[in-house]
Amino acid sequence: MAVTSVMRAQQIMLARLNEAVEPFGLTFARYEALMLLHFSRAGSLPLGKMGARLQVHPASVTNLVDGLERAGYVQRAPHPTDGRTTLATITASGRAAAREATEALHGIRFGTEPLSDEALAEMTEILREARAGAGDFDDRRSR
Repeated sequence: MAVTSVMRAQQIMLARLNEAVEPFGLTFARYEALMLLHFSRAGSLPLGKMGARLQVHPASVTNLVDGLERAGYVQRAPHPTDGRTTLATITASGRAAAREATEALHGIRFGTEPLSDEALAEMTEILREARAGAGDFDDRRSR
């Protein structure tokens, strides 16, 4: 029952998140990739590093970046020192979309209504043990 509850809650929240970012031509997965670039030091990352940080398959990164590129939010470019590597770089319109989409997500509390802040904190702690067991956290920070 617990697994079914977690999976159904994930479906509900993801649907809410996708609905909130759809006006910006995004899915929540593309939003996450866009925010990764938005918060990167130089505004660009190698596609392989994006995959590692998003914990997705290389083909998924390609698909995400394709969609962001079509929307004008990202540009691909060869790495300046490694000819085997492609960089994804956020554009000015990508930065604007990232800010506006984040405001929309804050407006719906990232899809977590009707849960209280206390309930969300409790849920986070309950799930922390499972995530730590899967290696999501550095041992020093998982406690």
